[in-house]
Amino acid sequence: MKLIIAKSAGFCFGVKRAMEMALDAAQKYPHPLYTLGPLIHNPQAVKYLDGLGIKVKNRIEQITGGTVILRSHGVSLKDLEKAKKKGLKIIDATCPIVKRAHFFAKFLRRNGYALLIVGDADHPEVEAIRSYLDREVDVVERPETLERLGPWEKVGIIAQTTQSFDLFKEVVAASLSRAKEVRVFNTICDATTVRQKEAVEIAKKVDCMIVAGGYNSGNTQRLAGICREVQPRTHHIEIAQELNPKWLVRKGKAGLTAGASTPSWIIEEVEKEIRRLKGRKT
Repeated sequence: MKLIIAKSAGFCFGVKRAMEMALDAAQKYPHPLYTLGPLIHNPQAVKYLDGLGIKVKNRIEQITGGTVILRSHGVSLKDLEKAKKKGLKIIDATCPIVKRAHFFAKFLRRNGYALLIVGDADHPEVEAIRSYLDREVDVVERPETLERLGPWEKVGIIAQTTQSFDLFKEVVAASLSRAKEVRVFNTICDATTVRQKEAVEIAKKVDCMIVAGGYNSGNTQRLAGICREVQPRTHHIEIAQELNPKWLVRKGKAGLTAGASTPSWIIEEVEKEIRRLKGRKT
């Protein structure tokens, strides 16, 4: 069995930066150290940080002192203001590409555009972006949602940074019949687009596709869904031990990719396990 591994698999720039900032903080700053919500969407990486003394708190009220690291997805304006009021030392690990989405969202609202965010309404990145705006904005998870929105004189559209580019295009196209003026900023991370395109190309060539990453990771779920559209035998796993030998038996080629929050050590473990299982009889 041949194994094709995606070159783009694993940490994206923003996640790598956030992890490096957290590891640096663990060495330089006195405890207690906290992250407000999981730093990244990978349970194994969060557990590793916990072992270094960086604890997860889901509410700012649970942090009474010390240092708080703002997660890569960003935090709400309300939480940021509370952290400052408490006098906490703040390390801002928000991905710069996420901050770019914040900038364009504010720009559109300042200039009188109704705002649509293409993304998952409950995702912390989307929740954070919405919190910095003066009025409620609409989150669009599928093009059909636009049928109950608008019409608008002016509408602006941005995307959650890890969204599917194809979905983003569909929403933009559908909005053209609902507004007189449409202004679009493509805020999808380039690395996300590259990762998705590479994964699809690999999925077309293989008999089985493995996607590694946290089950709580939206971009990993999306990656698995995109691959599954072209290769039904796509399996999303979190760790190597979840690999089922039946998925690989008598398969000529297998593909492996991973979400943007998946540590390299997990990808390596999955690769080793796939190679160990290759050719195994059920």
